Amino acid sequence: MPERRTVALVTLGCARNEVDSEELAGRLAADGWDLVEEAEDADVAVVNTCGFVEAAKKDSVDALLEANDLKDHGRTQAVVAVGCMAERYGRELADALPEADGVLGFDDYTDISDRLRTILAGGVHAAHVPRDRRKLLPVSPAARQQAGAGVALPGHGDAAAPAGEAVDGADAAAAAPSDLPDGLAPASGPRAPLRRRLGKSPVASVKLASGCDRRCSFCAIPSFRGSFISRRPSDVLAETRWLAEQGVREVMLVSENNTSYGKDLGDIRLLETLLPELAAVDGIERVRVSYLQPAEMRPDLIDVLTGTEKVAPYFDLSFQHSAPGVLRAMRRFGDTDSFLALLDSIRAKAPNAGARSNFIVGFPGETEADVHELERFLSAARLDAVGVFGYSDEDGTEAAGYEEKHDPDVVAARLERLSRLAEELTAQRAEERLGETVRVLVEDLGDGPEGEGPVGRAAHQAPETDGQVLLTGASCHGLAVGRMVEAKVVATEGVDLVAEPLASESEEATG
Repeated sequence: MPERRTVALVTLGCARNEVDSEELAGRLAADGWDLVEEAEDADVAVVNTCGFVEAAKKDSVDALLEANDLKDHGRTQAVVAVGCMAERYGRELADALPEADGVLGFDDYTDISDRLRTILAGGVHAAHVPRDRRKLLPVSPAARQQAGAGVALPGHGDAAAPAGEAVDGADAAAAAPSDLPDGLAPASGPRAPLRRRLGKSPVASVKLASGCDRRCSFCAIPSFRGSFISRRPSDVLAETRWLAEQGVREVMLVSENNTSYGKDLGDIRLLETLLPELAAVDGIERVRVSYLQPAEMRPDLIDVLTGTEKVAPYFDLSFQHSAPGVLRAMRRFGDTDSFLALLDSIRAKAPNAGARSNFIVGFPGETEADVHELERFLSAARLDAVGVFGYSDEDGTEAAGYEEKHDPDVVAARLERLSRLAEELTAQRAEERLGETVRVLVEDLGDGPEGEGPVGRAAHQAPETDGQVLLTGASCHGLAVGRMVEAKVVATEGVDLVAEPLASESEEATG
């Protein structure tokens, strides 16, 4: 029997990468690897990189170099890069960063264990030459599902056993829950995800789809993530049920574009059908949908998001800008007034709905009038959270070849100006919630040496990006991580809320 080895997964970037890491963890655990939390305690450190923008790529390189330093004074013997940056640059990254003992692309994920064993044994795995992954699937969405069977789709959670297939003999012993590492999904139900949880948070992301068919001029993601392909609803449901059994209380649906879900399955309204089924999963208290395209929003989807019990009335809308000229140069649609009308239609159904977005300033050709137009939109939109980014060229994108580029100092000045405005406006929006009763998922009891008390998130707050709720007062006694409580907002701290659990919640928690 091969010697058991230890591996640590270091995840950078977005929630989609977190799902990919847990799939890799599932594969490795199933093949006998012991997973550890810290890279310094592992034989091999696998860094799941981000390749979206320059700052994220720098963070990824820094993480690889930091892990490489462990080889001089610790257990770590090898550092391996996976993820978007590894897929996007392949051999180029391997040549530029010899500190990485291996650079693995998406096509290596199914054989991740063999790849790591080869590298640990001193062997060399040649890094791939990147290719445009959009060309791996048919142009027609309707033809993709069958063709996608032979294409690596990270985070789609290959089943431990196919639907309806009996598991017996040696396979049954291998799949028995008592024999699997703790937290690894066994082959049960229609399709069980090959996934291993890397933390104990009551929140987990679920991959709804991969890739993107949009052609935004500033974005390179489709070239290395590929064309859009949906996961089957039965797989999403099975993974959500498994996560609930692991103690998850909130699932966040992630992909490059959730509003396109189902178009390759013959039903563009499939998300409207799936959401109530996910909300009905025993143990799940909240379902959240991220990454929504304003141009693809439809009345029925708004109805489901605002009117379904346990589905958060939360709208993560990818506006990017609001000046028509800039949006057209970005290969996007809309303008200030149409975006405000969309937000009005949402709030007409759910006045307290959460809304957030990201924006790019300093885009090639952006005028001072365009900046004023974006300021007009932000001032009227009442968004709960706003991310502002300064434009920078991305390899292989259309915008990288645009003329009328702004001086970096101009981009930086506009970034500072819009970021300051966004900070003021989101703090004002938080103040509007004073006196509001919110449902808070408790995520941390704050009982450490520097803890301020229990902390959680309300329906309008997604993990990591949108602020949090600090629970305070005598009614906090008896709260537990993973509990959903009703609380009244009594104060704000920037975008964060301070709230007191209602007395009935305290009584129930201690009863």
